[in-house]
Amino acid sequence: MRALFASAAFLLLIANPASAQNAYQTDASHAVIMDFETGEVLFSQNGDVAMPPASMSKLMTVLMTMEAVAEGRLSLDDELPVSENAWRRGGAASGSSTMFLEVNSRARVEDLLRGIIVQSGNDACIVIAEALGGSEDAFADMMTDRAQELGLTSASFANSTGWPHPDHRISAEDLARLARIIIADHPALYEIYAEREFTYNGIRQFNRNPLLGVFDGADGLKTGHTEESGYGLVGTAERDGTRRIIVFNGMDSSSSRANEAERMMRSALSDYSVYDLFSAGDQIDHEADVFMGVSDQVSLEIAEDVRIGMHRRARRNMSVEVVYNGPLIAPVEAGSVVGQLIVSVPDAEPRRYDLQAAETVERKGLMGRIGAALSHMIRGG
Repeated sequence: MRALFASAAFLLLIANPASAQNAYQTDASHAVIMDFETGEVLFSQNGDVAMPPASMSKLMTVLMTMEAVAEGRLSLDDELPVSENAWRRGGAASGSSTMFLEVNSRARVEDLLRGIIVQSGNDACIVIAEALGGSEDAFADMMTDRAQELGLTSASFANSTGWPHPDHRISAEDLARLARIIIADHPALYEIYAEREFTYNGIRQFNRNPLLGVFDGADGLKTGHTEESGYGLVGTAERDGTRRIIVFNGMDSSSSRANEAERMMRSALSDYSVYDLFSAGDQIDHEADVFMGVSDQVSLEIAEDVRIGMHRRARRNMSVEVVYNGPLIAPVEAGSVVGQLIVSVPDAEPRRYDLQAAETVERKGLMGRIGAALSHMIRGG
């Protein structure tokens, strides 16, 4: 492979290797910062590794409910039955996070959503699961199937609540993508996530999200905690038209989670940016050599948009490299992929983008090919 650094405009993007780390530093076992508008992952620490999400997986239960409402399979005013199973495994009798639904009562879907979002009620999750899936096990299978359809490939759900189970897993990056879907596709119902408290059955409970009322612009989403997972959060905030999503897990206490939430969100909004480096069809300032062609070189163009999110300091240490197996052998068809643009950023895996020929280069005629071959031999090629 022949590696060539392009000149002129590309030199503005090339710098020396990073001398110090630019990425966010965290004690979380898994962490992700995502830009909401583009979906770009700005920072990831084990972000693609499936983990036990605890109650953060209730985002999927909520999405399934919101989709059922949007499709007319449920109404916000529908009243769903509270089974003994839902009461015993998720209600007051369970000793877990609960909405305090009464056994054999009925609850409105809108109240159940608040019970899940604000109060993290396991009983509310099971009521929804039984209504939409017939059983919680069947609903968990539906959750997994729907997550896979949405491209959340790490997701595997064993229940509707996030209760510990060896098959209940999802990555931090996929939780961020899930949050992005909820915010974008269901804006009206998403507003529930910003509510600070909810009273049901005479019992007042407060939203556990440590960002609400503390960090300006924060309006969601969900905490999680089990002994296995530690303390985690899926959070989001918007300032000056920019929204970021953070996900982290594995903190050792609720206080450390609260401190990390504020620190990470502040960094997400102040230290990271998304840069549009090239647009599809842009020609780079370098041409590839062509052998046996009517032209000795061919222009190269980017096959897709090049958009990269990174720590603002990291841009100074970004490098751009053009790689192709050359010289190219004529004929070269316009639009054919002939190389790659490699963008390297400190603390991240290199990103690769296809380069294609900007125009067609026909093969030389017989005499031209003979002359080119003789010239090649004389030069010792």
